[in-house]
Amino acid sequence: MTDALVVTKLSRSFGGLRATADVSFAVESGTVCALIGPNGAGKTTLFNLITNLFPADAGEVTLYGRKLRGLSPQRIAALGLIRTFQSARVFPGMTVLENVLAGRHRLLRSGLLASMARLPGARREERELTARAVRLLELVGLGDRAHAHAVLLPMGAQKLLEVVRALMAQPRLLLLDEPAAGLNDTETEELAALLRAIRDSGITVLIVEHNMSLVMNVADKVIVLEAGSVIAEGAPAAVQADPRVISAYLGAEAA
Repeated sequence: MTDALVVTKLSRSFGGLRATADVSFAVESGTVCALIGPNGAGKTTLFNLITNLFPADAGEVTLYGRKLRGLSPQRIAALGLIRTFQSARVFPGMTVLENVLAGRHRLLRSGLLASMARLPGARREERELTARAVRLLELVGLGDRAHAHAVLLPMGAQKLLEVVRALMAQPRLLLLDEPAAGLNDTETEELAALLRAIRDSGITVLIVEHNMSLVMNVADKVIVLEAGSVIAEGAPAAVQADPRVISAYLGAEAA
């Protein structure tokens, strides 16, 4: 199986603080890989380095063999690496459906002028993309809220909306930063089902998550960070039983 993402010796310091130190791992294509670790372990920083939101001090990231060093976050997204953020980010003043359609920019084949002129090809493309957006909303139980203002959704629903918007871009690799934060049990089950469906459709997923039940239920591989370094990786059951992982989490709880 080919690797969708390869991270090699990725390092970054902020002032005198080492946020990540020689982080290396690979994510196989068509799998769900979870990145876990205590608070402050460097998980979100790693996402920011992978997407070049922050430049790395050293190391390399490749997406399906394509080196990402020096590319803008927008160019990386255009290559099919799409991410979400810890805090739900919905566009105010727009409906739920309009928020999902905002993720369609990578799919548009019609040019700006064709869209503005409402040419037949552009109108047909818009109908197809709208139908796809509605199907995705129905998949996460938000179909009946399509025309509601997005900012009025509960926080958990806004998190699901952000995942759906990312899916609208048809990513090759999807990076999800704590998608279960703020979700209730029912919403978490819907997210788990969605993650399995995403994997089954051939999209690779790298997820940062604190909900260990979700991680153990959906991840094919787990990578554990502590103090900016990888301390364990492997199948969920093996990682869960790893003494280094237990020590890292117990130590964090004691602190």
